[in-house]
Amino acid sequence: MLNIALLGNPNVGKTTVFNLLTGSNQYVGNWPGVTIEKKEGFLEDDIKIVDLPGIYAMDTFSNEEKVSKSFLEKEDVDLILNVVDASNLTRNLYLTTQLMQFNKPIVILLNMLDVAKARGMEIDTHKLAREFGVTVIPIVAKKKEGVDDIASKLREAARKPFIYSTNWGNEEETYKIIEEKLALCTNFPKEDKKTISDKIDSIVLHPIFAYPIFIGLLLLLFKFTFDWVGGPLQEGFAGLIENYIAAPADAALANSSPWFRSLIVDGIIGGLGGTLPFFPLICTLFFGISLFEDSGYMSRTAFLMDRIMKKVGLSGKAFIPMIMGMGCSSPAIMATRTLESEKDRKITALIAPLMTCGAKLPVYALFVAVFFPKNQALVTASLYLVGIVAAIIVALFLNRTTFKNEVEPFILELPEYKVPTISALLKNTWNKSKGFLVKVVTIMFAMSVVIWAFSSFNFNGFTENINDSFLAYIGKVIAPIFRPLGFSDWRTSVALLTGLGAKEVVVNTLSILYGNLPEVLPTVFTGVTAYAFLVFTALYTPCIAALATMRKEYGNKMMLTSLLYQFALAWVAGVIVNIVGSAFMAAKSPIEIAITAVIVVITAVILIRIFTRPGSSCSSCSGGGENGGCANCSACGNLKTCSMKNENLLDQMNKRK
Repeated sequence: MLNIALLGNPNVGKTTVFNLLTGSNQYVGNWPGVTIEKKEGFLEDDIKIVDLPGIYAMDTFSNEEKVSKSFLEKEDVDLILNVVDASNLTRNLYLTTQLMQFNKPIVILLNMLDVAKARGMEIDTHKLAREFGVTVIPIVAKKKEGVDDIASKLREAARKPFIYSTNWGNEEETYKIIEEKLALCTNFPKEDKKTISDKIDSIVLHPIFAYPIFIGLLLLLFKFTFDWVGGPLQEGFAGLIENYIAAPADAALANSSPWFRSLIVDGIIGGLGGTLPFFPLICTLFFGISLFEDSGYMSRTAFLMDRIMKKVGLSGKAFIPMIMGMGCSSPAIMATRTLESEKDRKITALIAPLMTCGAKLPVYALFVAVFFPKNQALVTASLYLVGIVAAIIVALFLNRTTFKNEVEPFILELPEYKVPTISALLKNTWNKSKGFLVKVVTIMFAMSVVIWAFSSFNFNGFTENINDSFLAYIGKVIAPIFRPLGFSDWRTSVALLTGLGAKEVVVNTLSILYGNLPEVLPTVFTGVTAYAFLVFTALYTPCIAALATMRKEYGNKMMLTSLLYQFALAWVAGVIVNIVGSAFMAAKSPIEIAITAVIVVITAVILIRIFTRPGSSCSSCSGGGENGGCANCSACGNLKTCSMKNENLLDQMNKRK
């Protein structure tokens, strides 16, 4: 058996290579003792490939680097397969030089040759192999070029004697040697010509225009989801279910027992029929998100948020799990493993569930269609921003109280912009959306039956009066908790309670308890209380799956903290929306609203400045520095925590490129 370790920097196409070589012969688990995904696959029956985490170096700072180093030191590795970005050789080959210390045969898969050629780069692969003492196989993984007969090439490389240097000196000396060797086997264009990605970044990462562009793209995404594609598809799907499933079933069961007809029509069809039409909407949203990811723009959002994240004591890298939280909170919590600092991991795990996940989208879609039909995209975008702002505030609070530590350096690879393939977009969209369908046929089916049973029975048996049911007793007990938010009907309280199982079930429950939601909801909510309900839904306690993930990753204490603090945060936010919104609605003139809004903004700015002011440990700073008051202060004891540290690191990385 030939055991091969697959390594490479992030964003070099390592996953594409692994999938290309192993196909469906893959096994996924976790590394022993570490909750980091472990992938294994077989190229052929006697060639096993282990996909190690993407890393930049072997300095053993992050869990990924520790896993990779431990595997190479302790496991029986016959060959190291190193995926390298041909368009960024200097930085990529730094990891290669560190891999040489393990004294294993190394094969470089020189990927992205098409990108290198487009930039005018010429690479002599034979000279490259000779200069570094390794085997080099040129490929273009996404086009499946260069992988013919690769199994025999790997077997030959594993048997061939290898001679390369294992003493490259310190980091600066290593980069100097790499550049000298590359000068002998590569030819770069003389002019430092700007690439298309550089030109796009000069606009989308502009110091002034970057954030308006980000918000504009977010609004465009929601217009695409609600107004142009997803919304019409949802309405059409709902009409099909009503006309061809619900109505015929109701007619067919007209002479059956009342409880049986209620179970089928009101319980199962009513519950699932109220939720399933949102599937096209969710697919449309995830198609847009996949477009952002595959094009390369999503990485830029993390870069944009770095400045804000540093203000609250986190690395910009922490925004990546937050972005993942817009798909699902569970993988977002697991993604915090990639953060180097224990402090960053815990804080990010606590705030990632505040992002609006796909499960909350049906609730948003229902309420914005009923109460804000002319501003669906704007209202939905505001709810996403509410989650981001709340996460930033919570992170700031935790950094000022529970966690006090320095900010970790932020190094992020910005991949080239590319036009995503339709097949890749559809595959990513399906992978993100299929979980909703799985929940419909499993969790929501079961919950529909349970909710119907509790709403249709009491101690005397079946009842058609829902106000006498078991569910009504439970709802009336918890309803007073939500009265300050402006909605005290026990049915809305029960819907939020069932949402703890899965957020999609909120709509499911409302459909069973209220019936025709577009007609009934306006009698239960006003515009203000509807928005308060949405804000509460956006922020309140994560679903059971997310809490279970939190417990697995960080223990019972973190799980309970997440459960309780998010409920309290959502309750306070909902109360504020209800009070402030009601006050605005009661205003007698636009001038009153404008003056009040200005006062609220000024108050918020003052409070934020109080929280972000340097602490006593930074008393040497005058506060006049460009980066929080300590960028130019050599006497500052906390100088290493300043944002200049991150900017200097990024400058160094750019020079290496």
